[in-house]
Parts: sequence; C-alpha cells; structure tokens
Amino acid sequence: MLERQANGAAAAKHEGTVVIAIVDYKAGNLASVKKAFDHLGANIVVTDEPQQVAKAEKIVLPGVGHFAATKMLDDSGLQEAIVESIGRGVPFLGICVGMQWMLASSEEAPGVSGLALWPGVCGRFPAEVKSPHVGWNSLHMRNNSPRLLRGVDSGSFVYFTHSYRVPLMTSTSAECEYGGSFSAAVEQENLFGVQFHPEKSGDVGLRILDTFCNL
Repeated sequence: MLERQANGAAAAKHEGTVVIAIVDYKAGNLASVKKAFDHLGANIVVTDEPQQVAKAEKIVLPGVGHFAATKMLDDSGLQEAIVESIGRGVPFLGICVGMQWMLASSEEAPGVSGLALWPGVCGRFPAEVKSPHVGWNSLHMRNNSPRLLRGVDSGSFVYFTHSYRVPLMTSTSAECEYGGSFSAAVEQENLFGVQFHPEKSGDVGLRILDTFCNL
C-alpha cells in the first residue's frame, strides 16, 4: 500500500471536494472499490439513484460478472443519467465489465446493448488459452501521453479477472498480451476504462485511482 505520509496527503487533497459517484447496479465489486477510494480520502457516494449520479462530478462504474447485468442500468434510468453526464464532460471510469459496457456489445450477451461510445464488440479469449484470464499481467503503453495512466511505467503489473476482452482501438492507451493483444486501458477526452481491477492492483492501481480523483 502507499506510504502513510502519502495517504495523509491524498486524504487532505480529496476530502470535501469532488463527489465521485460509484454506480451500484447490483453486480459490481463495490466493497473493494469503495475501500480503495476511501483509502485515498476521496469524497465518494455509492448509489443506485440516477439523481445522485446526475449530480456527481465524476462517475465510476465497477463491474464483475456477466455483461447481461448491465441491462439493469438501462431499466433503472442509470444509463440515461450516465450518458447525460458524459455529454456534459463529466469524467467517467469503467472498470472491467464497466469498461466493456462502453463498447457497442459483447459476445457474452448478444441481446444486450452497450453504450457504443466506441465501436466494436467484446470477444471471448481464444480456445488455446485458459479462460477466464485471472492474475497479474503487465501493461504495455501505446499512448505517449496518457492522462489516467500518467506516472505508470510500461511493464507495470496489474490484476485481471475476465473471460471477455476489448479489442485494440485507436483509443487504447495500454494493451496486454494473453491469447493475443487486447485493450487493458482506453481513454478519450473524459472517457476512461480499465479492464484490470485497480482496486486489487496494489500501488499501481492506487496511483491510477488517485489520478482519476485529480483529473
């Protein structure tokens, strides 16, 4: 974990400032994500209320499990609140399935639409590698000046657990190799996504979340 002095500085920096909404769509890994932001002293709210999401200055969508669970976002009105906020320039971070939801769709749930913020379909890992892809793997930077991954070295290890993957795109800021290359992180303007779990990725993950707090 970060050094105690850094913890205190982060808390002083974030507390009482920006409200970050962590979206609860009944499928995300909320406890560990909340714990990571609490560790950084961020001003957060965990919510399933579209009204609270619409008022937030930053939005985080964690995701664990099946892509079909994202249908709840549309049914509950959360998707509309997220889309309107993104349109106003509110920074949005999708984690794991939350990042996959930013694409048009996924082979995991062909009848469920994503946001289509980027074209493309999330595909399953090829049969020649074990799926799901679980454990530590290294990031390889593709963008010379990423915002979310600022200060993270190419080759840094982060923690993954997923069976489907986002293909490489023009907005890919970091890629990972497992049964071929795939997008480990994407970013464009106020949109950010990570396939790995920063809340489980030690100092590197905390650095990334801290950067998001400071965008």
